[in-house]
This record gives sequence, structure tokens and C-alpha cells, in this order.
Amino acid sequence: MTATKRTPPLKDLGHVPWPEIQDTTGSAAGIPALLTTVARGDADTSETALGQLRRRICRYGFVVDQATAATVPFLWELARLPQVTCRAEILRLLKSIADARQWETTAAEYPKLLRHPGNHVTWEREARHAVRAQRGLLTDVLRDRDSEIVEAGRELAATLND
Repeated sequence: MTATKRTPPLKDLGHVPWPEIQDTTGSAAGIPALLTTVARGDADTSETALGQLRRRICRYGFVVDQATAATVPFLWELARLPQVTCRAEILRLLKSIADARQWETTAAEYPKLLRHPGNHVTWEREARHAVRAQRGLLTDVLRDRDSEIVEAGRELAATLND
């Protein structure tokens, strides 16, 4: 019998140039440590790290930044790992990112914002696209035994079907 080798979570974190991109607080260099803490921490530690991560990639529940799209695939990965203790909260964060339209809506009324330093409208669209690109992963989430995870998955699915 051959043993299957499990891939460690978040193995691709090093492929993203985190110090070169921005989150809502400045450099995104701290995001890998927060993701790792969410993946490996106990319930309280993971939830605290996820709260800090949320403030950096989806501040106030609707303001995304350059690092958001790069973070989304790792959130999807964490949402599917049974050992992660805050999976429902991760799914809710993905829903918030998928709903984010603050810059796009404002720029429609005030086109001068499109000349704002940084490309916030594009970052917002890229973040929404990153969430939608992996929506096929919801199939497993919706079969989970935890009703809170299933409900958060349904809410995310409803957002992605709009």
C-alpha cells in the first residue's frame, strides 16, 4: 500500500510578491503570517488573525485593495481545510469581497476617481473575479457537516449567482 503525501497548506504563499503590493494598511508583507496563523492556530488565535486579515484586504467589509485578489485563492484553500476553525468566517469574508463595489460605484458618479493614485476600481474587479474564479469549490463546502459552514457557503453562492 502506498501512502499518499499530503500537500502542506498555503505552500504557494512564497510565489506572491507580498512586499511589493499594497493592502489597506500599506505593504502587504504581513499577509502570509496572518494566513499561516489562520491555518495553524487554535480557534481564538485563528479568529484574531482572520480579523486582522479582513481589515487589510476588505476593510469595513467593502473596501478592497491591491493585495485582495492575491489573497483570495489562499482564503478558498483555508475554507476547505477541516482543521481550520474559522471556515464560516472565511466564507463570509469571500462574500464581502465578492460584494465589493465601493470604488466602482463611486467612480461611476465621479469619474475623476479613475485618475486617483492606484487603480482601485481595477483592484476591486480583480478581487471579485478571483472569488468567482473558484466558485466551483463551493460544491464541497455545501456538503459539509457543519451547518454554519453550509449556511455561509449558501450565502456566498447566492452572491456569486447574481
